Amino acid sequence: MDFRKNKKRLGDILIQEGLIKETDLKIALSEQKKGNRKLGETLVDLGYVNQLSIAKALQKQLNIDIVQLTGIKIPTDILALVNEQILRKYMLIPFEFDKKDPNTLRVAMSDPMDIMAIDDLSIITNFKIAPVISLPGEIAATIDRYYGNAEAMEVAERYTKEKEILDKEKEEKENNEDINNSPIVILVKTMIEQAVRQRASDIHIEPFEKAIRIRYRVDGLLKEIMNYDSSLLSAVVARVKILGNMDISEKRKPQDGRIAMVIDREEYDIRVSILPTIFGEKIVMRLTSKRGLTKDKKDLGFTDEEMEKFNAILSKPHGMILVTGPTGSGKSTTLYTALSELNKEDVNIITVEDPVEANIDGINQVQVNPKADLTFASALRSILRQDPDIIMIGEIRDNETAEIAIKASITGHLVVSTLHTNSAASSITRLEDMEVEPYLIADATIGVIAQRLVRRLCPYCKKEKQADKLEKELLGLKEEEEQVIYEAIGCHMCNETGYFGRIGIYEIMPLTPALKELISKKGNAIMIHNLALSEGMKTLKTSVSEKVFHGITSISEMKKILFDD
Repeated sequence: MDFRKNKKRLGDILIQEGLIKETDLKIALSEQKKGNRKLGETLVDLGYVNQLSIAKALQKQLNIDIVQLTGIKIPTDILALVNEQILRKYMLIPFEFDKKDPNTLRVAMSDPMDIMAIDDLSIITNFKIAPVISLPGEIAATIDRYYGNAEAMEVAERYTKEKEILDKEKEEKENNEDINNSPIVILVKTMIEQAVRQRASDIHIEPFEKAIRIRYRVDGLLKEIMNYDSSLLSAVVARVKILGNMDISEKRKPQDGRIAMVIDREEYDIRVSILPTIFGEKIVMRLTSKRGLTKDKKDLGFTDEEMEKFNAILSKPHGMILVTGPTGSGKSTTLYTALSELNKEDVNIITVEDPVEANIDGINQVQVNPKADLTFASALRSILRQDPDIIMIGEIRDNETAEIAIKASITGHLVVSTLHTNSAASSITRLEDMEVEPYLIADATIGVIAQRLVRRLCPYCKKEKQADKLEKELLGLKEEEEQVIYEAIGCHMCNETGYFGRIGIYEIMPLTPALKELISKKGNAIMIHNLALSEGMKTLKTSVSEKVFHGITSISEMKKILFDD
């Protein structure tokens, strides 16, 4: 389609579709001139419209396809046609030849009306261009997928050459302001952006004798992405320390820092931990998206029955809600989701965390600081003088914190917190181990949620099979029963892992009058667990079994839950 014949402009299209007003367009056009950006980007930044709405409006008005690039494998002969700089400049990527006309190249574009981009691409490739629409984030992620490592290697090589030319200047000079304008800045920025686009939760930068290994943790598992020459280590560490406001000169002690970055128009809070090892300082960056921590309840993985129990617990005006599980089991996401649900204008919510995972509008968040004598316990005492309705405690670690939390919940506050225990019932006995009186625990607690995360099977390549004898045994089935389950295979959609994303597995235990009575009488974890089961509680094993039956996860993921339990 030749858009020269189409006299419509993006602003006119969006007004016609009722997505923006004339006044919005005038403001956006004025802002656009100041920042020298595209109109679509300016409208999104101003919050008038989102990228998906723009794409759908263009699709309707221009009568061209919207393409999801995630599931497309681009042939190498197409990748060789254009260099990465052009792709990033115009935010586009060619992905296939037209099936009807082999001289036409189909190109995914964030702005299919960009005539200059279409003309440039046609000249560079010597093909006719057929634009289709794709979201800018998808295009950037696809460029990263096919060109990202090459770009990172090129940057690393440039730095190594510069280092040789400078004849290995003293280490102190690597930490001065000149380093901020070097390729290392690009390398670290690219590393973080690629991790976000590959859905990584953590970046590990690990020094060895002759190389630096870069690994991303995706869906709970670490995967090696890149190896660099060890000569880059000091510069990479220096750059991360500058970004995280850490002491560049301190190399013998562990350090912690925070980096705030906007990647693809989304805010990310990056927690940085630096640890000295025998070959240099190891860096771990934990990536947290504000949007990722405040999911809709429906996206957490609750079944209808679990959602009903969760809502019933949240609806209580006061008491204590505990979310338990090992590190990395999604406890923070569940807590933040609960808080977002309760975050209303007439409610005062205060949290005390170590560290604050992500900033949430409308919630007062306190960062624990032992150096300033701001512990969980001391912060809680001060918080109780701040007229709170809801208090979130990052973790109950000791007797003092536990007692204050319980007293707060008894005196009319809703308290939500986490514990590191394996099951809902053992959370009660853990509080007893902290020397809290059982009758107080029974009086204060309104519900306990134990949880884990399992990887979701990739919907594009999972393969059904009949469960064998051992698998039936794990699922609690009789040997003669037939059961179809699914196994991971691996395809380009899931990066050959067989899994895409994760889902929560829950064991929800509302505290009924019978359970409260048993806890008051110092019943042990097994007695509490058995009584909860008789009252209809589903265990983690039952919950994960249902996910296996429905083809959401695999037996191998289920085994991890059973091992934990």
